Parts: sequence; C-alpha cells; structure tokens
Amino acid sequence: MERFESLSDQDTRRFAEKLAEKAAPGDVYTLSGDLGVGKTVFAKGFARGLGVTEPVTSPTFTIVQEYTSGRLPFYHFDVYRISDPDEMEECGFYDYLDRGGVVLIEWAELIEDVLPRPRTEITISKDLAGDDGYRLIEIRRR
Repeated sequence: MERFESLSDQDTRRFAEKLAEKAAPGDVYTLSGDLGVGKTVFAKGFARGLGVTEPVTSPTFTIVQEYTSGRLPFYHFDVYRISDPDEMEECGFYDYLDRGGVVLIEWAELIEDVLPRPRTEITISKDLAGDDGYRLIEIRRR
C-alpha cells in the first residue's frame, strides 16, 4: 500500500495529476472517503494529469461525466446517489469499462459488489483532531 500525506488541495491535485500521468487504457480507479475530504479535488487533478482541458465537475446528479479532450477518454462516476449496485447497468457502467478509457469512481464503496478487478483503490481521510488541510491518501492495487 502506498501512502501520501497532503497538506492542501493543491498537494492533493498535484498527487492525483502525477498518478493519472501513469494511467493506461482500461484502468479503473476507485475513490473513497467521507463527505468533504476532497474526492472531487482529487478527480480534478486526475483529469488534469490525463490532459483533460474542459472544466471538471462532480457528476453527482448525472452519475457519469465523459471527458474526451485528454490523451485518453476519462469517465468520471459519482455513485453517491446509487441505492442498489444493480443500477450501475442502467447508466452504462459496464460499457464504459470496455471503451478503452480511464474510469474513476467516487463513492466506490457503495457498489463494491460490482467493481472490476484489477483496479486501484484510493482512500482519502482527514485528521479530525488536527490541521484542516491535512489529508492522508492511501492507494492499494487489487
């Protein structure tokens, strides 16, 4: 397991950007952490690392946002509003996995039963007793 300590949103974006620079077609990344830990900040940095030039927003209400301006297609999922993992088929999740792009899934723990392997799991947590800008980012490949 890799660990990275971020002291600011800028650190988190830069770390995500460097991670995305190594991404390959078909890679799946999952992103977990409490509300407000910086998952969308991470996603924006990740998109930048893929060369995405359009504005990146959280797809909370649309479930998925597609970005095609980078070196690889980027499919950004936010499954916070999914109440049953079976709903992933309705939004075309399995088709996105086969499109040769990079998939990033926020709130992935909510659909654990349908997540593919191999994947890279990213967990972001903050120190509730310490510095408000501090984040611990843990990465595990499964």
